[in-house]
Amino acid sequence: MRPQLNRLDKDQAGNFSGSFIDRSRPLRFRLDGRLVSGFAGDSVLSAVMASGIDTLGTYRDVPIALGPSANPAIRLAGRADEPQHALPMARTPAIAGAEFVTCGIRRSNPLARLFLPGRTLGLELDEPHALDRPWRRLAGTPSASSDLVVIGGGVAGMEAALTAARAGLSVTLVEASAQLGGHSGLFGTQEGEDNPETDMARRRDAIAANDAITALTHSHAYAVRPGLVRIHRVEVKEGKPQGSVLDLPARHIVLATGALERLPIFAGNRLPGVIGTSDAHALASRYGVWPGEAAILATGSNVAYRLAILASDAGIAIGRILDSRPNPSSRFIAFSRAYGMVQTPGAAPRSAGLIKAGGTLSVHTDQAGTEPMLTGRLLVCGGWQPDLTLWHLAGGRSRWHGRHHRIEAEGGLDGIALAGSAAGYFTRRGCIESGQDAVNALLGRPRAPVQDPVIDPIHESPDAPATITEPPDDAAPAFLDSGREFLQRPSPPPRSWTSIFRRRPPRNGLVALSEAPQPLAIGDVAAGVDLGLIPPDAAGIVAQERVALVPLLPPTATIPPPEDEAVAEPVPSYLEGRFGGDAVLVRIVPAEPRRLETGALIYRNSDAANPLQAVGVVLRPDGDAALALMHRHISRAGLPVSVRDQGRAIAARIESPEN
Repeated sequence: MRPQLNRLDKDQAGNFSGSFIDRSRPLRFRLDGRLVSGFAGDSVLSAVMASGIDTLGTYRDVPIALGPSANPAIRLAGRADEPQHALPMARTPAIAGAEFVTCGIRRSNPLARLFLPGRTLGLELDEPHALDRPWRRLAGTPSASSDLVVIGGGVAGMEAALTAARAGLSVTLVEASAQLGGHSGLFGTQEGEDNPETDMARRRDAIAANDAITALTHSHAYAVRPGLVRIHRVEVKEGKPQGSVLDLPARHIVLATGALERLPIFAGNRLPGVIGTSDAHALASRYGVWPGEAAILATGSNVAYRLAILASDAGIAIGRILDSRPNPSSRFIAFSRAYGMVQTPGAAPRSAGLIKAGGTLSVHTDQAGTEPMLTGRLLVCGGWQPDLTLWHLAGGRSRWHGRHHRIEAEGGLDGIALAGSAAGYFTRRGCIESGQDAVNALLGRPRAPVQDPVIDPIHESPDAPATITEPPDDAAPAFLDSGREFLQRPSPPPRSWTSIFRRRPPRNGLVALSEAPQPLAIGDVAAGVDLGLIPPDAAGIVAQERVALVPLLPPTATIPPPEDEAVAEPVPSYLEGRFGGDAVLVRIVPAEPRRLETGALIYRNSDAANPLQAVGVVLRPDGDAALALMHRHISRAGLPVSVRDQGRAIAARIESPEN
């Protein structure tokens, strides 16, 4: 077997031994011709990372980390580069003897591998949608109907499934990973609770023994509307992984999609070696993967301290814990101090840079006069954002919660309920009870208040907002989120004496994040509020319109064109009521030859820029024009309007109402 450089030793790994893998069954496969070693139970991604590969490639000449949040689609060698053959690297099981290739991405010049040789996939990420998921272009195959579909196999989703089954409902439980359980293992326990592993195992056993529940693992739900969920599922058939797109009809839907970890905003925050605590914990606990023998943590959340303790138990040297809070306190902080870990309160990374020899990171903090720290790995936690992507896509509303520093759901949807962290709950007890409550709400049964017993802030410091530090000159870019898009923090404009007379847009960013040309992750929107690029009172509208750009296509649709040209439903559910109950479809024609991007907002004049003042939105390009949804009272043919697209105000006119 080739060495697995980043696989922890089973005898000393403790909780990081890898619960998903069978070390008695080694295997090998190839990715882009490169031999990769792993074990049965590995995903392609976990085996690749265990073998020492930690770099996706380059974006504008900057190396980008490979990880659970950002990885390319793959396919079996010999199969055509078509959507139906594409597979997700993170959800595809590693298969002995298989040969995989990455999909649809132009590789960098071989000379580029001189930088971090052997550690990079060598992918060129500058093209739009470089990490696209091609199967999203496919129509779904109708599947058997259920009374309830639960999306998310964490503690809230499992409890919702069990509650519904006890009420006599047929349940389909959809989980993206190979096993139910979610991320409870990272968050620890409160007084009176079982440890997370015991609790999750008991619930998994109960679900496996219940004939009313069908659990679909390796399955990712990416589109939803009342009565229907679309998923992409990976199965191994005849020794080969295959993907399929399924439409799951259901009378009721529970969204237990959890929370996403925010990325602290500092220069170099997506370099190889920088990883979120949630992703790091998932790789270690599920697959025993941990690059390097030492790490530094940077956090504003108590959860990171638990990860530090678990890593120390596995033999990882924790060099320092930076905490953006000035005087944090929690039981995990006290435990880590007892472990002898050095803690620096009131500090955050200002920049990270790669030292080419060996890929070591040099980390500078925002504290004056401190020397840079060298480490193999920087673990970061910028707090937690409820994952409301599917909620928005289904038509749900949201708002910015200033005290919690996050976007939270508001209102309701017929036939759809939120549960767990996605619904805003913090504790395991709150998530469990919210799973029960979601089912009771959907069935019209009596409901009890959900108890979410957060520890008193005197003893357990609340999470801080995601940190934002000013970058030094000539530093690596700072990105807003760790996902598939690469939206950078805008650079300040160059200063000169003439700048006092005119306003200049940032050199590599946007004045308003709502004008970004690509879809926004919900983490991008939250970061935009923190950076002042999105007004807090407009965050919900921007998230609804820019996160959920591609609606669920009708089940009878054939394969549509590429995602950036996908034909939307006449009025997507997430836009219903946005521009009045009698909004109309119109064609608008720009005054200059250009393509108007999906999601570009339309205003009455070029002076308006606040998303709340928008009178319409572009649904899709349409030749030299665009199809838009607009307020009826300003939809007259010939009326001039202004379209905010990629930071510019574009003059346009309404050509005709759509019949």
